[in-house]
Amino acid sequence: MGIERAHVLVFGLVQGVFFRATCRETAQRIDGITGWVRNLPDGRVEVVAEGERESLDILVGWLRHGPPGASVEGLDVTWEMATGEFSGFEVSY
Repeated sequence: MGIERAHVLVFGLVQGVFFRATCRETAQRIDGITGWVRNLPDGRVEVVAEGERESLDILVGWLRHGPPGASVEGLDVTWEMATGEFSGFEVSY
């Protein structure tokens, strides 16, 4: 299996609820996931993650509900070609 990239925009009450920190912790626990998570000025959270499709599916599944306190209304997931540019998974500012 090859490495893929998921570019995800998360909508809803997803800022101010430790979404980024918990996303980073979750991604770091999933084998082989690299990338970043950040807040967007419009209230959404953006995630770019690379890894095996099975691992990315686990992360995307978590993004559908997020941490306690979040209220995810929806996701926009785009599958792209991986670049291999990341060495870990971090919060981006």
